[in-house]
Amino acid sequence: MTAEDRADGAPAFTEEHEELRLTLRRFLADKAPSEAVRRSMESADGHDPVLWRRMADELGLLGLALPEEYGGFGGGPVELGLVLEELGRVLLPSPYLATAALAGQALAVSGDAAAKARWLPALADGSLTGTLAPAEQNGSWPVGDVTTEAVPGPGDGDGDEGTWRLSGTKMFVVDGHSAGLVLVVARAATGPGLFAVEGTAPGVTRTRLETLDPTRRLARIDLDGAPALPVGPRGADATAYLRRVTDLALVALAAEQTGGARACLEAAVEYAKVRVQFGRPIGSFQAVKHKCADMLLKVEAARSAVYHAQSVAAGPPERGEPGAGSLALSTAAAVAAVCCADAYTHAAKENIQIHGGIGYTWEHDAHLHLKRAKSSEHLLGSPATHRRLLAALVGISAPEATKGRSRGNP
Repeated sequence: MTAEDRADGAPAFTEEHEELRLTLRRFLADKAPSEAVRRSMESADGHDPVLWRRMADELGLLGLALPEEYGGFGGGPVELGLVLEELGRVLLPSPYLATAALAGQALAVSGDAAAKARWLPALADGSLTGTLAPAEQNGSWPVGDVTTEAVPGPGDGDGDEGTWRLSGTKMFVVDGHSAGLVLVVARAATGPGLFAVEGTAPGVTRTRLETLDPTRRLARIDLDGAPALPVGPRGADATAYLRRVTDLALVALAAEQTGGARACLEAAVEYAKVRVQFGRPIGSFQAVKHKCADMLLKVEAARSAVYHAQSVAAGPPERGEPGAGSLALSTAAAVAAVCCADAYTHAAKENIQIHGGIGYTWEHDAHLHLKRAKSSEHLLGSPATHRRLLAALVGISAPEATKGRSRGNP
């Protein structure tokens, strides 16, 4: 299930991709209309467990981008992005981003056969949910700012059960209140690394946070000597691997943002066709036309950026090493993160503006898109942070410019 690259570097979707898109869109239209989304976001779980099982069992979405030898379907960032676009369109409250895009991809590119065999099959069949916990209390996401400590516990420190202990606090963890597996970025004596912690392990305290976006749950996770297993490169600085994990997470989030932005554009255009003012549809007024045209330009630019990033992410690492970092991927991911965050926030604001008073009401979904857009804009670093990173990557500023803090609290 792969896509050929077009001349502009974006993936050329196959008939199989388009059929997946249409099938998922019909499924969500039937099973996740606005009323169902609101019930899910107000429920104790924060999502619909029955729908989650159907997504796993009937559509195979949980294992879509995971290797076949671990129960997946052998797809990659392109297929994963396609699903996230459709989920973003309907604002589905679901641990899909956390499980499939964050935890799933982190394990899949780890080069750690034992870790993949241990957790990927359960992630693929939906019996286990997972998440990634990079951010610290100050809301900063870069690996260099990590203060959570990982120290060898009883045993020989080779990664056996209980040989590592984590202490620190992780903030703004997507679906961290309920995830069965938490992949924590922590600092060991050899440098930063990724460690797997069971959500219910001793020494783990999880607190759900009150956030702007009611369709996505975030949590604070306090670790006090929590038992953990290392994931990825062993006995060395895993910065390159963690950079790739972060880049893949950014590309996945950007795809979801693009789907939300497209939904806002379509809702605004449809309303402009049917809302009559002064005897004419408001879409006939020049000011409204300009708003819709500007939204379209931003949305299409965002789609091009994220499709290119998906194509780069689907390719082999530059150095040919499992999980290795990639300048091309980091650059494409930063561009996608900036373009898609800006496009979604702009489209969400203009959608409310075109709808007028009704767009501000609780009953309308326009405000939910704006809250999701603003929350996602800062989830893995603000656009300003990614612009600084991009400037450093292309050589127009010093690397020190990337050290600025990014508040992750949406």
